[in-house]
Amino acid sequence: MPKKYRKRLVITGKAYDPHIGGIETVMQQTAEAMRGKYRVRVVTCRDRIGLTSREEIHKVKLTRCGVIGVFASCPVSLSYFGELRRYVMCSDTVELHLPFPLSDLALLLTGYKGRVAVAWHSDVVRQKFLLFFYKPLMKWLLKRADVILVATKAHIDSSPYLQPFRDKCVIVPYGIDAAEYDRIPRRPVLTEHLSDKSAKKILFTGRLVYYKGADVLLEAFARMRENAELFFAGTGALEQALKERAAALGIAERVHFLGRRMTPELRMMFADCDIFVLPSVANSEAFGIVQLEAMVYGKPVINTALPTGVPLVSIGGETGLTVPPSDADALAQAMDTLCADDALRVEYGAAARARVLSTFDLRKVMAQTDKVLFPEETT
Repeated sequence: MPKKYRKRLVITGKAYDPHIGGIETVMQQTAEAMRGKYRVRVVTCRDRIGLTSREEIHKVKLTRCGVIGVFASCPVSLSYFGELRRYVMCSDTVELHLPFPLSDLALLLTGYKGRVAVAWHSDVVRQKFLLFFYKPLMKWLLKRADVILVATKAHIDSSPYLQPFRDKCVIVPYGIDAAEYDRIPRRPVLTEHLSDKSAKKILFTGRLVYYKGADVLLEAFARMRENAELFFAGTGALEQALKERAAALGIAERVHFLGRRMTPELRMMFADCDIFVLPSVANSEAFGIVQLEAMVYGKPVINTALPTGVPLVSIGGETGLTVPPSDADALAQAMDTLCADDALRVEYGAAARARVLSTFDLRKVMAQTDKVLFPEETT
């Protein structure tokens, strides 16, 4: 008997595993969840200058397109246009993870007529020069798209670009596999670095760039009254300036810069911390998957009241605390409150894990995603 035709899905975005980031996590989750049912190909760009390569990660076929440089945080790749066309023209659905201006242009040039799903992670916020030229292309893609996936209603409400296309938007939250996190061995990777073993451990993970608010976190930490130590897991353009500022504030012994860590060790850090802080200050932070990674281990989260989906992940007064963006005094007070109250941390942490299991379970999320990508297959 002839084999049943398996529909083809192309997923494209700026980067992919082992690159660590929220968008990359969602791309990988989607590719691995869909590969058992559909023929999946991921097309992305290399992290640095180099030639096109092809590989397979967790049984997902991946093309990393060659890069000749970087402009406004976007890879410059000529081979991307040909590679995307190669796979798109024989696909049934294409899912583009934005923002990634190169993919908008490449899709336009292919002339592809099939189903297009846009996974909208955040607006372009800081690159105003790029946005001036990119905006017409972005509007074309949003008009062309059959469906737009957003993680929260706040993604729509806070984006002037999505509001005209509200009727196309479908809310599918990001997900997490609690069992996978529970299987990671526990090791006190933060405790091992403590200068004072009795100090509470406050963790930040992510790139050290402007919108993450790491500078605000450092200033807030310097104003704390409670005994705590701060851990930065990540690298970025602000790393050296943060180290110099910590020294100038006289808190260098209590601030630990751990650099870039791979996934298993990052998960050990989430499990070992007392409090997780996401102090983001700009709408570039649209959700904050790292909140889920802390919450699944029963950790309270301190986040900021951005108009995006960030405060809808961890709920202030229920699974942690929410403070105004860029308010170092409010952030210091929130960290002091949680450091001083063991019972409150336990209460918020238990509620945090329960929220992950009820709302952000990966299997439920991927079932929703499948219905959006291939509605005719799942009805």
